[in-house]
Amino acid sequence: MKPTLLAFSLAAALAAVSAHAAEPTAQTVDTSSPSAKDDTAADAAGGATRNKPANKVQQLGAIDVTAALDQARNALSPDTGSSQYVIDQKAIQAMPLGESTPLNQVILQAPGVVQDSYGGLHVRGDHANLQYRINGVIIPESISGFGQTLDARTIKNVKLLDGALPAQYGLRTAAVVDITTKSGHDLGNGGSVGITGGSFGTLNPNASVWGSSGAWSGFFTANYLENDVGIENPTSSRKPIHDHTNQVKAFGDISYLIDNETRLSFLFGASNNRFQVPNNPNQTPKFGYLDTVDFDSAKLNEQQREKTRFGVLALQGKLGSTDYQVSLGQRYTSVNFQPDLIGDLMFNGVASNVTRTNRASTLQADFATPIGDSNTLRYGVYGSFEHASSGNNAWVFPVDANGNQASTTPLNIIDNNRLTAKTWSAYVQDEWSIGEKWTVNYGVRGDKYTLARTESQLSPRLGVVYQATDSTTVHAGYSRYFTPPATEMVTTSNIAKFDGTTNAVSNPGNAIPLSERSDYFDAGIAQNVTPALTFGLDTYYRKVTRLQDEGQFGAALVYSTFNYARGHIGGVEFTANYDEGPISAYFNFAYNRSMGKKVITSQYNFAVDDLAYVADNYIHLDHDQKYTSSGGISYAIDSATKVGANYIFGTGLRRDGAVPNGNSMPDYFQLNLSLSHDFNFDSVGTLHTQLAVINALDRTYELRDGTGIGVGAPQFGPRRGLYLSLQKDF
Repeated sequence: MKPTLLAFSLAAALAAVSAHAAEPTAQTVDTSSPSAKDDTAADAAGGATRNKPANKVQQLGAIDVTAALDQARNALSPDTGSSQYVIDQKAIQAMPLGESTPLNQVILQAPGVVQDSYGGLHVRGDHANLQYRINGVIIPESISGFGQTLDARTIKNVKLLDGALPAQYGLRTAAVVDITTKSGHDLGNGGSVGITGGSFGTLNPNASVWGSSGAWSGFFTANYLENDVGIENPTSSRKPIHDHTNQVKAFGDISYLIDNETRLSFLFGASNNRFQVPNNPNQTPKFGYLDTVDFDSAKLNEQQREKTRFGVLALQGKLGSTDYQVSLGQRYTSVNFQPDLIGDLMFNGVASNVTRTNRASTLQADFATPIGDSNTLRYGVYGSFEHASSGNNAWVFPVDANGNQASTTPLNIIDNNRLTAKTWSAYVQDEWSIGEKWTVNYGVRGDKYTLARTESQLSPRLGVVYQATDSTTVHAGYSRYFTPPATEMVTTSNIAKFDGTTNAVSNPGNAIPLSERSDYFDAGIAQNVTPALTFGLDTYYRKVTRLQDEGQFGAALVYSTFNYARGHIGGVEFTANYDEGPISAYFNFAYNRSMGKKVITSQYNFAVDDLAYVADNYIHLDHDQKYTSSGGISYAIDSATKVGANYIFGTGLRRDGAVPNGNSMPDYFQLNLSLSHDFNFDSVGTLHTQLAVINALDRTYELRDGTGIGVGAPQFGPRRGLYLSLQKDF
């Protein structure tokens, strides 16, 4: 890079806006130890929305009733003893790509979140295991892949809850991504249209409309995206080969006020994403096909398509003094990988047309009842009924007794299976305010999961918050966790069908993954140094049996679940937030160590030597990253112009060394810059423009090198890209 460009980039980073708006309210802020008694301090530190009981309303107009119902819904979900990080709408708009930012990149700006290939995220050393909630309703996660189902344009604010969670939260326990959506009641009547375009053939038009009329309100948004970098490049070249993507996403939320204390809502979403799988040129075929002995790997034509749709009908209101929300939902998701028949056979010895589908029907009910002036009893149930199918239409070559290719004529093997899984959960917990300084949340939840076997657990939870001073809050918690495998990632392949072929395995092992069980300890402190400056420090430790992990096994870019017999995960997070006048800034730094020992399920996916070593030794999990950091600063030049920057840093995921996952990938650093300005025209009003430079220093870095347990092809981070967004509200 030229010295002048480097100097300009660094100067811009020091003077510029990050993922936080310059307004003194509604910023991203780490609250570390949430309780209702922290509200004043949190608002002073950054204006983050906190859980509060419903305010009494004097005028029962539609907007007043809606605000009271929103507050009552928030009060159904406590976070006492856990750690919470809030990113709101203004913070997302101020990110370099604004509301065109993919949801995973929004969450990457929270502490302890590590990026992976295919848009994957790891929170506090876990692989996936995220629970997504929209307006308090659980939305089962879609099948793993690299499409983003949810759109940042739907978000009013998103909270990342992790640590020792209260009894209300279970099943997916690495973190809860709790999204509150925009509302037609809040926004009034109007809409927005815009487009983002730029490097790598990026074109991303979007349109939204919202409004209310009497008891009705609605919010709808949709966007289309295409570019030539749909999946991470397997080489360090600037432009990947065969990497085009087309993606369509839509979301809607319709609400009807039945009366002043009852609301019926229907929210729905859909995504349809197509990807070309990028090619790695200059690879040498391992197998012959008929009379063909050579194949140009740059001309492979693998494709993947992902679909997701969901709908939820929710009734929320009050019965006497009890707040409640009851919902019925369904989510359908599918993935289809289409191989290059000849090319995959010649390079891998197998060409598999892989299809996975999952349909989940859910019931959720949450209740909160005040008991006297000091206690709130919360209780509820959750049920999920899932139908999952896995299809594998595979072509392979026969082999001889020594495992060598015996014929260049392929064989076709069909391996399909179906699964039905049932999940039932119930919880009860009491939030007890002891004087003005102490809040205790204690409870228990029970979970039961049935697939090939039935597993269950009673899980006690305890969270404590101590308001040491007006500016100092301490929290601690313990949670027993029960985590079933993600049903849509479980396959029960008949591996015996592939004996004597190039897709044979050496160790059948146990076919069905097990539910994970763990003990989680968390403690932290939040300090408001001034109304504008907040620090947070949090530490955690998790002791695990049947530790779940996921890996990409085979050419299809989908994950499968397996278990280690034992594991332990621990770390420390530090956060800082500043917001005063035109300047705001945030900084996150985290240390993590994730270890596992002895693979006890899905052993057929692993090399014999790896299994033997892991049987007697702890190894780093493939997604373990020792140090992680994110941050940004912001400056509003005036009310119409802002400049900004944010960054992510990591010491690298794992790769093989002398032992499995024995080394780490090199450090990486990605700096993103932005400049925004609002133009006012007499004829059309205000036009918002935003210029973004992603990876402004054009630092080439590798996320994966293709080695490590459960790791597929190499993947590199994005190269420098320039993007312009235009947005017009009406």
